[in-house]
Amino acid sequence: MIARTVIAGAHIATVDPAGTEHADGHLVIDGSEIVAVGGGAPPAWALDGRAPDGSPCVERVVLTRVDGRGRLLTPGLINTHHHLYQWLTRGYAQDSILFDWLTTLYPIWARIDADLTQVASLGAMAVLARSGCTLVGDHHYVFPRGCGDIVGGIVAAAGEIGVRVHATRGSMDLGASDGGLPPDFAVESTEAALRASAEAVAAHHDPSREAMVQVALAPCSPFSVTADLLRQSAVLARELGVRLHTHGSETLDEDAYTRERFGLTPTQYLESVGWLGPDVWMAHCVHLDAEAIARFASTGTGVAHCPTSNARLGSGIAPVPQLLDAGVPVGLGVDGAASNESGKLGEEIRAAVLMNRLRAGADRMPGRKALWMATMGGATVLGRDRELGSLEVGKLADVALWQVDTVDHAGLIDPVAALTLAAQPPLALLLVHGRPVVADDTLLTVDEPDVARRVAAASRELAERV
Repeated sequence: MIARTVIAGAHIATVDPAGTEHADGHLVIDGSEIVAVGGGAPPAWALDGRAPDGSPCVERVVLTRVDGRGRLLTPGLINTHHHLYQWLTRGYAQDSILFDWLTTLYPIWARIDADLTQVASLGAMAVLARSGCTLVGDHHYVFPRGCGDIVGGIVAAAGEIGVRVHATRGSMDLGASDGGLPPDFAVESTEAALRASAEAVAAHHDPSREAMVQVALAPCSPFSVTADLLRQSAVLARELGVRLHTHGSETLDEDAYTRERFGLTPTQYLESVGWLGPDVWMAHCVHLDAEAIARFASTGTGVAHCPTSNARLGSGIAPVPQLLDAGVPVGLGVDGAASNESGKLGEEIRAAVLMNRLRAGADRMPGRKALWMATMGGATVLGRDRELGSLEVGKLADVALWQVDTVDHAGLIDPVAALTLAAQPPLALLLVHGRPVVADDTLLTVDEPDVARRVAAASRELAERV
């Protein structure tokens, strides 16, 4: 049996290399793969059960028709940086900068375990899916003794929601007594972190084209891990064939820390331990100088731009137009829910447009460029641009259909501006791997009130452990 979905009558922003759009277009999906996209009505073969070449299908075709009129169709959005466990600690340290915020929250986070992380991940990914996200990149780096299989909990939650996940096995081995920021009780030994990283890859990573779960290695930051852990993690990841992720150049305090401790900028320091390359992406990158931008560009190092979190913590605005001009791969990230209590990836598109215009000017951040970052940019950063990130024949069917004929958006001359400049539109349909996850702005895979109750209870339990 072939499950075929035909979406017709939508405004389609394909985000292909040419930026092709169809004001009244169609998309045809067979199973998990896009088999046709174009302007006008769907081809006859798509509606009468034949194959794309017009020949009879060997298998029976089960057709689902979706009315796309009054809708905007885009690729599913890709989140390149999150801390899902922080969904349980929203609202803390509301007026703090990064280092003060971290020192407030570390004692709470150090009591997390696999069960609580799974519930937090359910809540965070439910909201992500309802904001158009089909691939969630997470960065988990707090592993208290006896916490259980935290990465497994994240993977299980993603499976329950129905989204793809790039889970990272993060780590911290530089406690306060050795000059790091996290308290000593919140860190691991270097050897334990490396061993657990290899185990997480063996247990959960799927290198295939259609993977729903992939794993990367992600020591937390220059001020919470040793040079040995960074260096050895880079070697291990490349031996295992997985990607590398960390925080970089997020604040001026971080810049001062690496200059004082190593005599190097954050980028120079990370490069010295093997952390630039096309298999690396870094979160934030707010304070990059021209030399650092050039090194990112020449090495293919990616960036996860997190505009709302950077604003919430007063960290600054990343030089995104300059990064893009230099050819640096840039995606969007929600970042941890303790520094972005909304947690909606769709909102980050508008935030990226407006905040970067404050720094660089209105003409330097077009809305469609921000949509590209949320889709093809994110796919490139995560190494999945061959199969995800655009609506093209042969790519996997991760698609978002936005309702743009509501009172919020009716009369808006450009449907794409409904997503890039206006209030985030409701989702008419979200497909991941061709399977419906959201319809009529409601999750189909989990009971939302039940998830809300579980999240509230887990948040209280974590707070009471301190």
